[in-house]
Amino acid sequence: MAEPDRAPPTPEELKAAFKAFKKRLKLTRLDDESKLGHGAMTGGGRSGVTAIMPPNQFPRAVWDALVEQGKLRYMGQGLYERADV
Repeated sequence: MAEPDRAPPTPEELKAAFKAFKKRLKLTRLDDESKLGHGAMTGGGRSGVTAIMPPNQFPRAVWDALVEQGKLRYMGQGLYERADV
């Protein structure tokens, strides 16, 4: 589905989107680590979450621009991961 002609994302919009992405990734990892089987009494464990669906408050063009900048990597099926990890 093509979006109507829209100006390229502003640097402020890209910065806000990347910050929102990092926050969602952090919360997703914390949620995964808090599940049964990762606790201190069960041997512990780190989250295996590396890719997430980005926040939908930003259009696809923003995520594509962050991929072009090398900050994110597109993993397929709507999932992105940080490129520096």
